[in-house]
Amino acid sequence: MTSATHEPGHPAHLPDTGSIDVVRRSEAADLVEEIAADAEDPTTTTEALLICLDIDGTILLEDETLSPGVVEAVRHAHAAGHEVMLATGRSWSGTRGIQHVLEIAPEYVVCSNGAVIMKREDTGEHGEVRYERFHTELFDPATVLTLLKEHLPEARYMVEREDGERLYTDYLADWNLVEGRRVSFDELGAEPVSRVVVVSPGQTEQDFLELVSGIGLNQVSYAIGWTAWLDIAPMGVDKSSALERVRGWLGIDPAHVLVMGDGRNDVGMFRWALENGGRAVAMAQGPQEVRDAAGEQTSSVADGGVAAVLRRL
Repeated sequence: MTSATHEPGHPAHLPDTGSIDVVRRSEAADLVEEIAADAEDPTTTTEALLICLDIDGTILLEDETLSPGVVEAVRHAHAAGHEVMLATGRSWSGTRGIQHVLEIAPEYVVCSNGAVIMKREDTGEHGEVRYERFHTELFDPATVLTLLKEHLPEARYMVEREDGERLYTDYLADWNLVEGRRVSFDELGAEPVSRVVVVSPGQTEQDFLELVSGIGLNQVSYAIGWTAWLDIAPMGVDKSSALERVRGWLGIDPAHVLVMGDGRNDVGMFRWALENGGRAVAMAQGPQEVRDAAGEQTSSVADGGVAAVLRRL
């Protein structure tokens, strides 16, 4: 043990630096590894968090590649005792592959902007993890579809039914159409659905904002994407309503929640987390109103924003 003290010739105004241990480099490396192991040791007491991640624009870039460092950071968070799950606008069929790549199998997954909650069921004979549709919110889409068709006759429409089947009017490359079936417009509203998706390539984002405000979609919840993409869910349903159910089922303290996202469909879960004492982190490339709704901001998805936050936990 040595002590740092003033020596002749040193500036007198500098404060004492305290006591330090001088050890060999090999011992220092062992110490660092020991500290890192303690941080990920499940027997070490830590504040377990429910970490809820959006997918597109948060852990995935536009070209479907992963944000730098995200797999390793998620693995670290999980090893430290945190529950890492996805909360996405994607359907389950477009989500399960992402979970596999992230190497996680959380008890619950929030899909379709909160209208669908999947629950881990069991492990199949080949070791794969299976999920069941545990909770689904439905509504009658007929009135909404008719109203939208009057104003957007050239738009492309898709609905998601209770069993996950998707019905669509026209092919669109951005849509995951696994379990999808092309139908006439009238067939879309034949039975209750969990969501309605409308894409109108000829409209701008601002056009959609003005349209939704003008026609009065008062009996449903909706989110507008960066492009002319409108996602409609049952009234009062969004990612936050689903995550509150999940939080309750898991018995996690409301203040022990961390959510991360980049789009307007993430604003609801940002507010939910903040109102309950949790954390909400927006990606740097998100719209200004989204970043304003969050309590924190990280770097962009291309720069590994999620990994930067998770590594600091």
